[in-house]
Amino acid sequence: MGAAMLGGWLAAGRPAASFTVLDPTVGPALKPILDAWPVTHRDTPPAEPVDVLVLAVKPQMMGAVLPDLRAAVGPGTLVVSIAAGTTIDTIRQGLGARAVVRAMPNTPALIGRGVTGAFANEHVTPEQRQETDDLLGASGPVEWVGREPLIDAVTAVSGSGPAYVFLLAEALAAAGEAVGLEPDLAMRLARHTVAGAGEMMIRSSDAPEQLRRNVTSPNGTTAAALAVLMAESGGLPELMNRAVEAARARAAELSKD
Repeated sequence: MGAAMLGGWLAAGRPAASFTVLDPTVGPALKPILDAWPVTHRDTPPAEPVDVLVLAVKPQMMGAVLPDLRAAVGPGTLVVSIAAGTTIDTIRQGLGARAVVRAMPNTPALIGRGVTGAFANEHVTPEQRQETDDLLGASGPVEWVGREPLIDAVTAVSGSGPAYVFLLAEALAAAGEAVGLEPDLAMRLARHTVAGAGEMMIRSSDAPEQLRRNVTSPNGTTAAALAVLMAESGGLPELMNRAVEAARARAAELSKD
């Protein structure tokens, strides 16, 4: 996710020289970005405070990482964490009482089509909140929540959401194969259908419910399919509720690990 955000910032025109990446082991997601852009890379933390520190590490690693970053965090540093389940209190224990924003972006940030949920603690100034909007907004809309636990809900809906959409495309293509389409054709149809429908939702002022109704003729083929997908028992709404709740609960569990 950190690599996706960095790629989005650079693609949006943020100066490469303004970024320093701290990562002792450059992975396959980050390496192409470092090869293509003059971003500073370090394998040890800086010895003086930075303006903005973005914590893009796995939640299980946060306890080991934070103490090494104390020198990089000063009174004026804004800390932005995108680690699922890592609470502001955990960050405070590692870095002290600092201005912290918990944010949950998603991977479409890499192409400038992400969306980020964010929560700011009481130390974040209006100027730092605006800086967060400017930084995270380079890759898509930023939506603020008023209570920290709601970040777990954001994680379950939009943070994990791209995987749900990819699974929809997989399942749609597989269903196309089952009714006789060649695999490659079925996948092309599924990809473009999902992408096109998503773009329609962004461009239209109509709610998704209305867009669905617009393409559903009474007693037609779409209505027949939706009768299955919208069944009260075992239908997509029920499955999605269960899936989002499972993701939200897991995010809450991570904060206690």
